[in-house]
Amino acid sequence: MARMTSPLRFALPLAAPLALAACQQPARDDSAAGQPAESAANVPSSAPGDDSTRPYDGIAPTETLQFTGTEPFWGGEVTGDSLTYSTPENIDGETVPVTRFAGRGGLSFTGTLAAGDFAMTVTPGECSDGMSDRKYPFVVTLKLPAETRNGCGYTDRRPFTGPADP
Repeated sequence: MARMTSPLRFALPLAAPLALAACQQPARDDSAAGQPAESAANVPSSAPGDDSTRPYDGIAPTETLQFTGTEPFWGGEVTGDSLTYSTPENIDGETVPVTRFAGRGGLSFTGTLAAGDFAMTVTPGECSDGMSDRKYPFVVTLKLPAETRNGCGYTDRRPFTGPADP
């Protein structure tokens, strides 16, 4: 009796490579490596001279950044590689060395206060302290060991607008 072979016997070896090819992601430009996946509608167009990969330069390393926050009240300044952090309990503030990092959308400063390690991010964006009619050009987020504080910032080159005395 002649043995019949099933058509599936030949189809299965051919189907496996096709299934694997269907699961493969489309080839990407190496410039997108390490970036989060985005839909084509959300990806900005790149043009010659596009600065989207350059570090943030809206606050020069030589500028003094003033920052302030409420609930609880806190504030201070960063000049060069030194940060002074003050509260109503310590009006003179605590001055510590910081490391500055310029990312694509803003800056961060890291260091150690008496309370422990901290990270402060500064991003461009309109900010209100919630207690005055001032508008600040930077949003400041301070991550302390026990809490995160939100505030605003400004420099001489990019000052706040509104009344001088809140």
